[in-house]
Order: sequence, then C-alpha cells, then structure tokens
Amino acid sequence: MNELMVVDIGRATLLTALKIVTPALVVGMMVGLLVSLFQAVTSLQEQTMTLVPKMLAVALTLIVLLPWILQVLVDFARSMILLMGNLGG
Repeated sequence: MNELMVVDIGRATLLTALKIVTPALVVGMMVGLLVSLFQAVTSLQEQTMTLVPKMLAVALTLIVLLPWILQVLVDFARSMILLMGNLGG
C-alpha cells in the first residue's frame, strides 16, 4: 500500500461522509433560515422556536433517507472490503 492508495481511501471516506450528511445539513439550514425570517417578521425572539423545528426537520430527513444512507454505507464498505482483499493477495 503506497501513499496514493491511502489518499484515495481517505478521499473516498470523506466523500461518502459528505454525501450522507449533506441532505440533513441543507434541510437544517433551510428550516433555520425560514424560522429566522419568521422571527424577524413577527419580532419573536424565542430560542426554542429555532431549535425544535430544525431538530424535527433533520430527524425526519434522516428517517426518510435512511434506506439510501444504508445503501451508500454498504456500497462503501463493500468497496473497502474488496480493496483489502486485493491488498492481501
């Protein structure tokens, strides 16, 4: 195993993590923006009003996308296991 393989494995790992996390982060950002806009328009400054909708939206997003997330993780694990098999022999 040389440096190039280590860099490729690290790159694949980071891209997989980014692919999994991005939908939840985008949903959290959009909900936070909408709630902040609502708070600015109505002059409400309640802290829990921003936290609870974001938490619910992110949790719902993760639940809805769970089959896709599991498929991405299984594909990544398979590719890493195949790579380990190729390195051993």
